[in-house]
Amino acid sequence: MSVSAQMVKELRDRTGAGMMDCKRALEETGGDIESAIDVLRSKGAAKAAKRGAKSANEGAIGTYLHHNGKIAVLVELNCETDFVANTDAFRDLARELAMHVASSAPVAVSAEEIPAAEVERERGVYLEQVKAEGKPENIRDKIVEGKLKKWFKDVALLEQPFVKDADKSVGQVVTEVSAKTGEKIEVARFVRFQVGEQLDS
Repeated sequence: MSVSAQMVKELRDRTGAGMMDCKRALEETGGDIESAIDVLRSKGAAKAAKRGAKSANEGAIGTYLHHNGKIAVLVELNCETDFVANTDAFRDLARELAMHVASSAPVAVSAEEIPAAEVERERGVYLEQVKAEGKPENIRDKIVEGKLKKWFKDVALLEQPFVKDADKSVGQVVTEVSAKTGEKIEVARFVRFQVGEQLDS
């Protein structure tokens, strides 16, 4: 099927990718816009992955204060250059991540940052659950790993479904902005304050 200029424009508006990249992705997927988005995202992820070794020492603090004044969030978002740190796309991402943290209350930036003792405690709980459910011994570990993966999606920021688009994880959204800017972007840390809740020291 032929790819129209309107289709290319729509894909470009939705992804921020270049015109030729959009055209190629549409040709590759027979004009299916959703599949073309996946193609562009996978290429964006590849671009971002190549920059993994770069250091991200610039950035901005994203802030969010809930309308009732009872939840506040600070998120440190890093990139490689001051130029990118001052772009609207980067600053919008920092703000949106702060809003996401307010809403979804993650406990760590990534699954790797969750203390091993906490992961093992969850693993133990899930193991007891599958034993109580009478699951065969040879598949228990696999079921427990699946439950742990689901738990990470609940508690690790980068694994969580993004509040503004639940079809993407926060990590995918960060990767997309990284691909658009051509720089490594990473969430360094966050803190979430809620009235009445004690912060871990």
